[in-house]
Amino acid sequence: MFKWAKLFSQDNAEKEILSPDKRIRCFFILKNSGVFYRIEKDNKPIVELSRLGFLICGEKSLGDNLKLIRYHTKRCDEKVELHWGEDQFLQNNYNETTFYLAETKDSKRIMTLKFRVFDNAVAFRYEIPPQPKFQRITIADELTEFNINTNSIAWKIPAFEPDRYEYNYEKASVHELIHSVHTPLTIKTPNGYYLSLHEAALYNYGSMTVKLNDKNSLQSDITPLSDGTKAHVNLPFETPWRLIMIADSAIELTTNRVMFCLNDPPAQDFSWVEPIKFIGIWWAMYVGEWTWAPGERHGATTEHAKEYINDAVELGIRGLLIEGWNDGWEGNWLENGINNKFTVSTPDFNLDEVARYAREHNIELVGHHETVGFIDNYENQLEDAYNYYALNKIHYIKTGYAGSMMTINGRREYHHSQLGVNHYQKTLELAAKKHICLDIHEPIKGTGIERTWPNLLSREGARGQEYEGGALSPSHACFLPYTRLLSGGMDYTNGIFDITNSIKRLSTTISRQLAYFVTIYSGMAMAADRPFMYKERFSDLFEFIKDVPTNFAKTIPLLGEIGEYYIVARKDRNSEDWYIGGVTDENSRRVNISLDFLDSGAYEAKIYADSEDAHYRDNPFGHEIQKKHVGRNDTLKIYLAPGGGFAIHLKKT
Repeated sequence: MFKWAKLFSQDNAEKEILSPDKRIRCFFILKNSGVFYRIEKDNKPIVELSRLGFLICGEKSLGDNLKLIRYHTKRCDEKVELHWGEDQFLQNNYNETTFYLAETKDSKRIMTLKFRVFDNAVAFRYEIPPQPKFQRITIADELTEFNINTNSIAWKIPAFEPDRYEYNYEKASVHELIHSVHTPLTIKTPNGYYLSLHEAALYNYGSMTVKLNDKNSLQSDITPLSDGTKAHVNLPFETPWRLIMIADSAIELTTNRVMFCLNDPPAQDFSWVEPIKFIGIWWAMYVGEWTWAPGERHGATTEHAKEYINDAVELGIRGLLIEGWNDGWEGNWLENGINNKFTVSTPDFNLDEVARYAREHNIELVGHHETVGFIDNYENQLEDAYNYYALNKIHYIKTGYAGSMMTINGRREYHHSQLGVNHYQKTLELAAKKHICLDIHEPIKGTGIERTWPNLLSREGARGQEYEGGALSPSHACFLPYTRLLSGGMDYTNGIFDITNSIKRLSTTISRQLAYFVTIYSGMAMAADRPFMYKERFSDLFEFIKDVPTNFAKTIPLLGEIGEYYIVARKDRNSEDWYIGGVTDENSRRVNISLDFLDSGAYEAKIYADSEDAHYRDNPFGHEIQKKHVGRNDTLKIYLAPGGGFAIHLKKT
């Protein structure tokens, strides 16, 4: 239902927008010809009066001397189906008001602000239409504020640092955020609400970070281009949605899927896209047995690839990732990435033959393109490289951008600048044309575009298990569900059973490695260890990895606190089975898990848990496997060792 308000001509105005359940109130405010907003929940402040607007190069700022011309309201309540993911259906339920604004002086430019208020979020975006003498703009800064009580607690990682998003989460007061931090930025307010500041539908614009401004309010800090500006855009233009997720508890925050609802449905057929589980010629190189570069210990040889294909068949895994197959890994590959060739194999690797052998055994190859951030080199080869894979019927690619910056035509650009955002989008759209799915490492953060482009199956975008060996603590995976994973799935490289390797000793128990397949969702899920660990040493544990799906119908978070522990249940999209996973920090804990989310009927629960004497340092292999019959009226009592976890398969009988 649409409703047009009568025409206005006001430089002071206030309009309230209610959430469908009426608990959240968002106020659009035109005050002294400037534009602001504020948010309440249950009549308690969430965001205090906050400024909106832009600084534009060569122009006066856009956000002052405004009057309200008219506003337009809309109500939406629809069911959204996702092609794959943690939930099959989402309820897209919101009240929307669009405000049409015009300047009262000078060129009388016009701007639109669109607000959507959900039961668990507020989102807004700027829309700038083309107008006389105003067809293309260069944005110097975005003035969006999030005026949140500075005594709130935040969990943050720094922005504009060499390792991009790959840092450990730290707890800090909001008043300490004087340097830019990435979103999602999760916050606990003094009045007990949990928030996360983020964005949705990021296209043709720099990624939003936030930091305190001179008014002691959090403000957007758009990732700059190398010329110091934030974006160059043609009009009409609309910014990404500015998103404030709102919850009563930390565990409730993890259910927030508004980001996907703010993205458009697919505009083309993606029925060919399938999530996948895969093994890889990868971990053996990390622990020094093989090398990426050619030589006596080269990992990506035709012989090794065929052996791994045979292993994948035996293990019942559909895919195989092969890294180090192409020309360019010799010497210091981080500095020499501009020499990488993406259609030229090393002398000891025959891609055509390996692809033929994989097809013969019904195994999907996962190709690998490590660009090291030299995107001009990559884009020059992009069409040929994707055609080469398409010709060999390779439908999955893991891309990488391991450099500290992107390099193009001698310029150094941030991965999450407008240039980086546009590059990632270019690869995604070309991949869609070739029926190729992507798993992007060193990516731009997730903003829900997977709804529009389902061939983007996974990203990295945080510290994963390649950082094991001292750089990860057990608490890291207990931060992720409340922070990074609010922006979508992550390739964490799960399932490493080689826990005590002297090169990369892990800070987990072995049961916890199973839990990751449930607690950290990925549409491309890697069982990252070498095949013999699954076939010979821990075949009983590998059964869970084989069983757990990569596509779920429903996700129900059960218990948890930020940085301490996280327990979640997920229902398979293709059966009546459920899977539960849980992880804890350095502290042991006992939890009671109610099974009241199950459908009626009986289930066989197969429980993979830490033994009573397990410990991530002292006894990481201590585990127990037990079976029991349960129903929705039962409660499971589970022990999690320090640095431990558990996984449960509930099979409908």
